[in-house]
Amino acid sequence: MRVTCTVNGTSRTADDVWEGESLLYVLRERLGLPGSKNACEQGECGSCTVYLDGTAVCACLVAAGQAAGRDVRTVEGLAPEGDLDPVQRAFLQAGAVQCGFCTPGLIVSVHDLLARVPRPTDPQIREALAGNLCRCTGYEKIMDAVRLAAATASEPGAAAAGPDGAGSR
Repeated sequence: MRVTCTVNGTSRTADDVWEGESLLYVLRERLGLPGSKNACEQGECGSCTVYLDGTAVCACLVAAGQAAGRDVRTVEGLAPEGDLDPVQRAFLQAGAVQCGFCTPGLIVSVHDLLARVPRPTDPQIREALAGNLCRCTGYEKIMDAVRLAAATASEPGAAAAGPDGAGSR
């Protein structure tokens, strides 16, 4: 089957998609967007988190056909003009990137959290990241990155971006 959807603001089409193929497979293998990672294929680790119509989902659990005609936003689309998104920048500044395998899913999940809760408490951060597994860290650097991203986004003149990429100020 043919699947056409909007990916990171651009209409994209994948041909010869089989019925059981996941959105994750289509993004990585058919559309050349390797940011979302394939780790568990069961929705347990969060490494493949993307936005589907503005809602954070595990792309490994979404059948590719379900994305037809819909809007998909990946980690590559958070800062489409080549600059880093504030969450991506905070992860680098806080040293929250270890092996990098879980990082794209964490970044999308944090991006989603900050769009909903601009100044999250530590329990809110932990709850939002409960579906993302990192095997390298004790999560403290990740927590630091979330706090830094929240503080940076709340600075005067900072444009907070929602799931659709549009600034809210």
